[in-house]
This record gives sequence, C-alpha cells and structure tokens, in this order.
Amino acid sequence: MEFPNAPATYALIAANVIVSLYALYADRRFIGHFAFNVEAVARGGQHYRVITSSFLHGGLIHLSFNMLTLLFFGPTMERLLGKLGFLVVYFGAVVASGITSLIVRRREPSYSSIGASDAVSGVVLSFCVFFPLAPIYIFPIPFGIPAVIYGALFILISARMMGAQGGRIAHEGHLGGALGGLVLTLLMRPDAATRFFG
Repeated sequence: MEFPNAPATYALIAANVIVSLYALYADRRFIGHFAFNVEAVARGGQHYRVITSSFLHGGLIHLSFNMLTLLFFGPTMERLLGKLGFLVVYFGAVVASGITSLIVRRREPSYSSIGASDAVSGVVLSFCVFFPLAPIYIFPIPFGIPAVIYGALFILISARMMGAQGGRIAHEGHLGGALGGLVLTLLMRPDAATRFFG
C-alpha cells in the first residue's frame, strides 16, 4: 500500500494522537488547562485555548473517529490546496469554530469543549467544494451520499442543533468549523466552485 505525500496531514494526526494520549493517560489535569472554555477565553484572555482544545479528545473512540476522517480527506485536500492552503483551512476552521462557540454559548461561562471535529468538519466541507458529487459513506447507511448533499445536511443539522443543552456534541463548533473551511476554500480557490456546474 502506497501512502500519499501529505506531511501536514500526518503531522496533525501525530500531534493530535500524542497530545490526546498524554492528556488521557498521563495527566488528566492537562485537559482542564487547555480545553476551550467560555469564561477562560472570553474573560480570562486565554485565547490559546481555541487552538489547544482542538488537539484534545475525550476518549479513544472520539480520537479515532476524528483522525480516521482526517486521514481519509486530509491528503486529498493537502494535494489540492498545498500544505499552506490546507493548514489555513484546518486552523481557520478551528478559529471559526471558537468564535461561533463564544457567540452561541456567551451566557454559559462554564461551557467547555474539546476535539478536532471543528477542524475535520472544515476539511470535509472543503472536500465537498471540489468533489460535490463524490459519494460520502456514513455508517450504517449502505450507500454513498453525494458530497454536496452531505455538506448541506451537515450544515443544516448543526445549525438546528447548536446550543442544545445537555448534549455531548458541540454542534455550534461543528457548524463554525464547516462554514470556516467552506468559505476559506472558496476564497483561496474560487475556481473550485465552478466544478459543480462545469
């Protein structure tokens, strides 16, 4: 099996795995110091948490799902956007997610979140721009969903569910990350938008 040349993707996966495993098994306090938290970011000036929280995960399943998704989509987007463009989409999605979460959760100072789902959402939506008709498979659905439909449903569901109380999924973060990846991709590669009509 030949692996594609995607150093930025592999570096991000390695960083996520190393940081998450350290936090999960070596020092659980690490998560508390670096997770996204509304109070710490908005009033405490700890803006770094917007980025650091994206490298932390709540468990092996959470970590594995995000990293497998990044492995599936990252190399293709790194090839199309270049290393720098890919990193702009990845971290731009993280920042967009943080801003969205701060706005939606502004009345919940204790609200916290972790995970690379925001960045991965941005990468997947970036893929949808370039390959709108490519099938995306979601377990347990036995057939592929066209990427453009997947992207639209992802945004609509995240928008509908954001701000939900008591859930374990940060839908507003997913929405912000997805829209951030989408917008940044179109800004860097406006030609990609014509693929759907070409």
